[in-house]
Amino acid sequence: MMTFLLFLGGLVLLIAGAEALVRGASKLALSIGISPLVIGLTIVAFGTSSPEMAVSVQSAMEGKVDIAIGNVVGSNIFNVLFILGFCAVIAPLMINRQIIRQEVPIMMCASLILIGFMWNGNISRMEAGIMFGLLLAYTAFLVIQSRKETKATSASDMDIDATSTWDRHWAMQVVLIVIGLVLLVQGSNWLVEAAIIFAKMLGVSELVIGLTIIAAGTSMPEVATSIMATIRGQRDIAVGNVIGSNTFNILGVLGLTGLVAPTSLAVAPSILTFDMWVMLAVAVACLPIFLPAAKSRVGKARYLQATTLLTPHT
Repeated sequence: MMTFLLFLGGLVLLIAGAEALVRGASKLALSIGISPLVIGLTIVAFGTSSPEMAVSVQSAMEGKVDIAIGNVVGSNIFNVLFILGFCAVIAPLMINRQIIRQEVPIMMCASLILIGFMWNGNISRMEAGIMFGLLLAYTAFLVIQSRKETKATSASDMDIDATSTWDRHWAMQVVLIVIGLVLLVQGSNWLVEAAIIFAKMLGVSELVIGLTIIAAGTSMPEVATSIMATIRGQRDIAVGNVIGSNTFNILGVLGLTGLVAPTSLAVAPSILTFDMWVMLAVAVACLPIFLPAAKSRVGKARYLQATTLLTPHT
């Protein structure tokens, strides 16, 4: 009963946290003149990836490098196939042209950089520093690019309720974002803890738990946030959250993990021969799926087809 209550409490916190985060982030974008897409790619994406950051850094510090790297690779695969797929089932996703022309190629380049660094069987501290530096440069570029846009962002463009006054000030919007992130992280922790207990009761091995529940569990904030954003009609945040989280996982999570780890990050042979290629294939698959959406939408049939094609190989 306690485990069930823990699981239920985790779901409640995820829903509440996602609502607060999406509301605060979308209105903050309007307040400071930055597009919702950039907010989704940065503040929302980085915040919802904090569980991956915590798990990978802690695992590396304890010498569990396989979990640290596997968590990132598994989460990136899960983010595209499950989260975007599920959001597209709920409602067709209008894809911003910037996603196709810039963000997906950047995510693909980050994946290729990671593969290049892992090719010799480990990620050195210098390589980790390069990845983390690239993340800082990417974030600065996004903010500067967004501020230089000539088209003003309006509340109607973002499908925001402009009549509410209690959250109109930027300080309250920041508070909502912080509260949302705290609730999302705590909710995902409770959900993962309960799921692990259920899995052990069913006799599932710890290895399988680590490869599935931990990778999917640390992506629960992204799941809740993107689904809530889709339901609220803020689809730039929904898509940007996933693409931004994948880029952040590679450059930020593994970058910081490699910097704080006592030694270089040793890469397991199975990741070199299989998992990293699946991660790259999923990133590349976004282009043919998103491309028709430059003038249309990504809908249920297209994502179900892509997921069907890729899932047997994952």
